Amino acid sequence: MKHFFSLTREELRKDFNKEPYRADQLLNWVYKHFQTDFEKMSNLPKGLRQELSSMYSFWSLELITTLKAEDAIKFLFKTKDGLKIESVLIFEKDHTTLCVSSQVGCAIGCRFCATAKDGLLRNLQPHEIVEQYMQVSILTGERARNVVFMGMGEPLANYESVRKAAQILVSSWGLDLSKRRISISTSGLIAQIKKMSNDPLMRDLNLAVSINAPNQSLRLNLMPISQTNTLNDLFQALYDYPLSKGRRIMLEYVLISGLNDSPKHALELLPYILKKPGKFKVNLIPYNEEPGSNFKRPPMERILAFQEVLTSHHVMTHIRFSKGKDILGACGQLRSAYNPSLCG
Repeated sequence: MKHFFSLTREELRKDFNKEPYRADQLLNWVYKHFQTDFEKMSNLPKGLRQELSSMYSFWSLELITTLKAEDAIKFLFKTKDGLKIESVLIFEKDHTTLCVSSQVGCAIGCRFCATAKDGLLRNLQPHEIVEQYMQVSILTGERARNVVFMGMGEPLANYESVRKAAQILVSSWGLDLSKRRISISTSGLIAQIKKMSNDPLMRDLNLAVSINAPNQSLRLNLMPISQTNTLNDLFQALYDYPLSKGRRIMLEYVLISGLNDSPKHALELLPYILKKPGKFKVNLIPYNEEPGSNFKRPPMERILAFQEVLTSHHVMTHIRFSKGKDILGACGQLRSAYNPSLCG
């Protein structure tokens, strides 16, 4: 039996052989009407409806619990092999954003990220990624306008599964989301960024890159990945990255008190950005504190002072106060370890 959420239109049409239009009808029911009961797909022959249940399965994730805050809902799912992943629905002023996971755990090992504590257990399959969107949509009635691959895992370390999931998310026969509303966040895997730059589908999505330090030494201390993906080499790959008119690469910078948050650090970062004026925008993310961490969030005056250095040099800069902190659903807080004390 095939996982429906892993299939492209071309793959489905092959299954229907002489009646490929049946695949289009099926896709319309699932991705436009969010209908997964074959018996309710009224324009399909009765015999085919009975046959479909032996051809395709939809659900592979079991919802364990939801944690709700005013600005977000976190969903804890269990996979078929008993592992746990998290997705977060974020409420914005005029839309919702869904943060999806691409791996169970993460192998990158960033010191400030809770996900790294569990290591990498495995990659998620395309259907497990798409299903996060489908389950949240059906459970809440919210059709998230934006999807960010900023949940558990390093998306570019699971390139093919993320690519296929993104294809289903943006295709007109799929969920038909705008490519401009899909963001891929990476810790800076240079080879995969180059691969993405040569991929017509992937390079049309938003690229967000975690920088978090203005020099190689400090970045290596925070992000071991910098041992092989150095800051200089990373920026060179970003300088070469093709962008359509009006698009920018998002540089993500987590501000940690007393570590990387001084105006001096901002001044040190500037040459990297100003080498290609207009190519980057900077998201400053005040560190989201979590139990057991020695890192602290900087006071507001230091956050603003850091921002002022960048904006005074005409660098587009935004302070991103992560939502969902109360339920450990904010940037850097997602883990595959289930914490029942949060469920109340």
